[in-house]
Amino acid sequence: MMSTAGLLLRVGGAVAAGAVVVGAAGCAASPASPSGSATSSASSSVTASSPSSPSASASSLPSSASSTPAAALSPRVVTSATAAAACASAALRVTAGTSEGAAGSVYQVIDFTNTGAAACTLYGYPGVSLASGTPLAQVGAAATRSSTAAPTLVTLAPRATANALLRITQALNYPSATCTPKATTYLQVYPPNQTVAIDLAYTSTGCTSSSVKLLTIGVVQAGAGSAQ
Repeated sequence: MMSTAGLLLRVGGAVAAGAVVVGAAGCAASPASPSGSATSSASSSVTASSPSSPSASASSLPSSASSTPAAALSPRVVTSATAAAACASAALRVTAGTSEGAAGSVYQVIDFTNTGAAACTLYGYPGVSLASGTPLAQVGAAATRSSTAAPTLVTLAPRATANALLRITQALNYPSATCTPKATTYLQVYPPNQTVAIDLAYTSTGCTSSSVKLLTIGVVQAGAGSAQ
């Protein structure tokens, strides 16, 4: 289990970045590049979002983290080069791990579990965005990337877990006219190097304006961000 102290230590300088956002509440946020969308789905709950890749910019292709199984069932996670294929969206389960509020933001761990029969790999950044509506649609800009940690190749054995840390800045930090706030009900998450989103039920408030960047995502790291 990741303790509250451990979570705050991991986000480190990101807390200070959140404080800067609070101070900028009266000003319009810098423009964000529009996110792309996908038309395929891993399951009935999968919809389009903005993907990211290890070498792309913050608004390009996806990357992701993984959810945690029971401790007794969690195999060892290896962070070394491997011949295993990249984890496909259909072979991953995504869950919300530990969360903590600080400096006008919420820090939310996203866990990914390998539900397939073979080992697979995750590398880089998840693509993440807020979403709502029926059909589900992205709200506002997709997550930009945190530079707190460098990408590391993570090999997931079957039922093993990895995670990534998402910062969600509070929409009310911004003037209503700048943000145009809207209630959201899901996170759309793209695993690294995948173009199919996995939808995770999650209640939040987004900014309809894509010029406001509320989300910041870290790299995928080995291990679970919570206990189940």
